[in-house]
Amino acid sequence: MDNVRVRFAPSPTGPLHIGGVRTALYTYLIAKKYKGDFILRIEDTDQNRYVEGAEDYIIRSLEWCGITPDEGPGFGGDYGPYRQSERKDIYGKYAKQLVEAGKAYYAFDSAEEISEMRTRLEAEGNRAPKYDHSSRLSMKNSLTLTEKETADLLASSDDVIVRLKIEPGEEIVVNDIIRGEVKFNSSELDDKVLLKADGMPTYHMANIVDDKLMKISHVIRGEEWLPSTAHHVLLYRALGWEETMPKFAHLSLLLKPNGKGKLSKRDGAKFGFPVFPLEWKAETEEDSFTGFREFGFDPKATVNFLAFLGWNPGTEQEIFTIEELAEAFNLDQIVKSGARFDIDKAKWYNQQYIINSDNKDIAAYLKVFDAETYEKVSDEYLEEFVGLMKERVELYGDFYDSGYYFFEDIKSYEEKMIRKKWKDHRPEKFAKFSEQLSTNKFSSESLKGELEAFIKEEEIGYGDIMPFLRLATTGTMQGPDLFQTMELLGKEKSLKRLGEGLNHFNQVVS
Repeated sequence: MDNVRVRFAPSPTGPLHIGGVRTALYTYLIAKKYKGDFILRIEDTDQNRYVEGAEDYIIRSLEWCGITPDEGPGFGGDYGPYRQSERKDIYGKYAKQLVEAGKAYYAFDSAEEISEMRTRLEAEGNRAPKYDHSSRLSMKNSLTLTEKETADLLASSDDVIVRLKIEPGEEIVVNDIIRGEVKFNSSELDDKVLLKADGMPTYHMANIVDDKLMKISHVIRGEEWLPSTAHHVLLYRALGWEETMPKFAHLSLLLKPNGKGKLSKRDGAKFGFPVFPLEWKAETEEDSFTGFREFGFDPKATVNFLAFLGWNPGTEQEIFTIEELAEAFNLDQIVKSGARFDIDKAKWYNQQYIINSDNKDIAAYLKVFDAETYEKVSDEYLEEFVGLMKERVELYGDFYDSGYYFFEDIKSYEEKMIRKKWKDHRPEKFAKFSEQLSTNKFSSESLKGELEAFIKEEEIGYGDIMPFLRLATTGTMQGPDLFQTMELLGKEKSLKRLGEGLNHFNQVVS
């Protein structure tokens, strides 16, 4: 494909849902695959729903995922402005053009009058009352008023809007890249508002005009916009742009983990996982959300996971860099059915990225992820810690959760083993071996060798002492190699813990 220009056009009405990130990712991959342009356009025409900080959040979320726009607010480009609120005059021009061509009309109805019309139509048995070809001639608009009445109202009324004039009986065919041929009949469509009373365009008007002027070649968006595509095609026709309108691809929904219903922003709290890329802080706890980043996900793993929610390359390969995704990606490989949001699969992807990442890179990320914990140790210590732990974790937060004892004193001991087996000769042998270690050079090899020699000399088994060495050192029976752990902790700290463990074990069974 030549001259590929695609756009991601979110509304700054709150945090960017992870489904929106998937849309942005698919859009970005198409741009990169065909060496085209990925444009970020902020659709802020609904000023009543505008949320301070949302635009910045969107940009930071995309950048965290490595989805960097070629054009957009703060990124430059030759087709700006890239905020719709800054393009108000452009839309007014085309709305006026449509009215003059008889493709649209001015409407002066108040909200109360529209409500009365719907009530009347419902009473007449109309189950879907709307402002359309069957009702518009009973309303206050430039189709029913004289030119003078229309001119007077344009000069004096605060309720002036522009509506698209849709004629009944017209077939609209949309050839969707994912869904194939989709047909609509104009008789079922309402006369959509194009320009609101405040002079701002609706999504429908702004979307069409901007896509045309920004030379957008493909529109990739969620399936909830598929019904609106009929209006958009008619609007392209009305403006004389049908021959150059972009190709459409409507993505399937992201579904809840149980596969029942669309994944909503509240499902994160309900199911215990994030549904936003980054943390979002609001005035109320109910409207504040954690993010994939804060939950401990790697951005590259997150992108890899999202790519497979509705798309498959047709091979056995599952781990892709974003560059490899761009090379392999095709819109016609996207499935029509909804994609179940499997958080366990997301964790699996994250685990693979951690295991296969360089210890130095992980250590550097951890210092950003949790500076308070990891800044107090040397880079060398942290890298060795990562090497011991990375095959035992799924998320970045697991490094500390499973290995806190590398950074602070033991908080508690798993006492089941102590109560069951801390008896007979074990306390004596543990104390004797602990004292013997005071002369050890504390390399993992020397520690292992000394324990093997001690067991042989004392004629005891590993189970008589090894579990208690681990419990005293870490507080848990789980963890990486004990001798490597003791080497990293160092002689002074390890011996101190063995002494504290001995005292605690004796207290537990006393």
